[in-house]
Amino acid sequence: MTRTTQGKRVLARTARGPLVLSLAAVILNVPGCLGQDAADWQAKAGGRMSFDVASVKHTEIFRRPNFGLGPDDAKPPGARLSATFSLAVFIGFAYKLAPFQTADALASAPKWVRTDTYDIEAEAQGNPTKDQMRLMMQSLLADRFKLGVHFETRQLPALALTAIKAGILGPKLVPHSEGPPCPEEKGPDPGAAPPDPRKEVFPPTCTAGEGRGMPDGTWFVGSRNSSMAVAVQTFYSYGSMAGELDRPVVDRTGLKGTFDFVLEYKPSNRNGFPAPASQAPDAPPGAAAPPDEFGGTPFVDALRKQLGLKLVRTQAQVRTLVIDHVERPSEN
Repeated sequence: MTRTTQGKRVLARTARGPLVLSLAAVILNVPGCLGQDAADWQAKAGGRMSFDVASVKHTEIFRRPNFGLGPDDAKPPGARLSATFSLAVFIGFAYKLAPFQTADALASAPKWVRTDTYDIEAEAQGNPTKDQMRLMMQSLLADRFKLGVHFETRQLPALALTAIKAGILGPKLVPHSEGPPCPEEKGPDPGAAPPDPRKEVFPPTCTAGEGRGMPDGTWFVGSRNSSMAVAVQTFYSYGSMAGELDRPVVDRTGLKGTFDFVLEYKPSNRNGFPAPASQAPDAPPGAAAPPDEFGGTPFVDALRKQLGLKLVRTQAQVRTLVIDHVERPSEN
């Protein structure tokens, strides 16, 4: 190591929210959202900081992380980070980007950034927040991978997430205060059976979005005690995997506070992997799509019927992360 629910609910609430989009590439500049200016969350987290001890090793053996590396604010269990991923994923974590990358996002980066995997073990003192761990990862990547980045802002096509009826929630979108309390935050249990969304509280933990595919091709996507900012990046991630969303999503719901939701749908691709968009590029979201050979409710329809939300085509200012320089690390 080297130092280094039920029924409709009416809410009289308003807000705007952020979204972060892909790993080296899109963060929507929407006031108050996850896509907030990078300097904002970094300043609140305390500014530049580093792990006390860190080890980086190239490996081809995958190992689950000891906590999720998504853009949510879930508290890490302790002061240790342990994970095996590509450098692209670690960049997404360090700069609070959503973990669903696109080919264009890393077009200017060397291929190995996406394909080579690295085992990182790092420890810090005290009881750091997830954002503070991100700042430490930024320092580690700059030190070990000589990573240099900057942001650019571009006007790009996007989808605005809005309420079908202002202030009215769908039956499966519930204020967190009306849902079950969150369990104590713990690291993942490798031996635990995956949750069954049809029988258990889903997802079992809070704050981060989670998806679960069933043998019949049905998918359950949910989150608990999450802001609409986290919900939006979750919708984009799984909606694009379902082959129904082909552009960034920005929060225009006007909903404040935190929510629990579970979305049940059946993507056109049984396994939920990326598939060609089912609609013409200029067709409005929710337009009739070709028949789904697997049956079930498409993602966009489920969003409307179950959560009371719809997607509207728009334009948005997008902050894009650009990789200026990166090198393979030397062995420890």
